[in-house]
Amino acid sequence: MKALPVEPSGSAINIGSRLRVARQARRLTIEQVGEMTGLTKGFLSRVERDLTSPSVATLLSLCEVLGIEVGELFSVPETQIIRLADAPRISLGGEGITEQLITPGTEKRVQVIRAEIAPHGAGEDDLYSMDCQVEILHVHSGKFILILPERRIELSAGDTVTFPGREPHSWINPIDEPCVVTWTMVL
Repeated sequence: MKALPVEPSGSAINIGSRLRVARQARRLTIEQVGEMTGLTKGFLSRVERDLTSPSVATLLSLCEVLGIEVGELFSVPETQIIRLADAPRISLGGEGITEQLITPGTEKRVQVIRAEIAPHGAGEDDLYSMDCQVEILHVHSGKFILILPERRIELSAGDTVTFPGREPHSWINPIDEPCVVTWTMVL
């Protein structure tokens, strides 16, 4: 049987930035990694900037010191795209609000909800809380009032507020124009 010729794809595999991230995650300096591997600071710097390629033996040594598997350097991270037109509508309550989940439904670490709020749209009369660690609210356009037990926070386009996810709250769009916000919930 004749072997099929394989042409190179032309796309380089850049592992340097992944090695740098792994080193920084372990809070190691290039000097410390050099001492543990016997490699020079200059060589390691060139590897991290993808200016040179390490040998297989060097790569194995680096991965051992950094506590990562060699395969992690070559794996393609999972990337999911949610187009706004395709984002599912959800309803967390309130009047005059259209909400869409703009992160994958399978994502278990964080959820982002985009909400368009009609003029004078409002959340529940009673304060409610979400089952998450942290909530981050960003106002893209319009005005928004976040209602907490002890105070009201007035927000305008470009403003962001972060608060504990289990903090009781509600909200209102206080003006005669629509408001667009995103709620990010760290689960």
